Amino acid sequence: MLRNQAPKARTRAVTRARSLRRQMTLPEVLLWQVLRARPFGLKFRRQSAAGPYVLDFYCSDARLAIEVDGEAHSGPAPAARDARRDAFFAAKGIHTLRVPARDVLHDVGTTVDAIVAACRVRLPLHHPASPGGPPPRDELGED
Repeated sequence: MLRNQAPKARTRAVTRARSLRRQMTLPEVLLWQVLRARPFGLKFRRQSAAGPYVLDFYCSDARLAIEVDGEAHSGPAPAARDARRDAFFAAKGIHTLRVPARDVLHDVGTTVDAIVAACRVRLPLHHPASPGGPPPRDELGED
């Protein structure tokens, strides 16, 4: 697993994240039931605080935030808020995948497949060497 590089959470965001974990919507609960089983070996966190925001789901290895968008995200004002939020995370190297809540309710399996595919595309080809660990092998893979 790679080192977590999410922005440091603010105290208010942590408090809000804890509250949101207890009040998850039906699409979030359905998605969490599958993502908590670590599909393809990927670890997801739910209602994860990052900076001043709370992410619905976050895969730190892939640096991918998954947002389940329901009716609260429709309209011009929420769209502008979402754009600011996405820009904040993009500046930190975190891509945001927005999933409509109706897609989760309609077919959670297909939604999870799309999330896993998006994560796999963003995974690094190899994990960086740990500090103080052995040096990399030469070009032929021999010692």
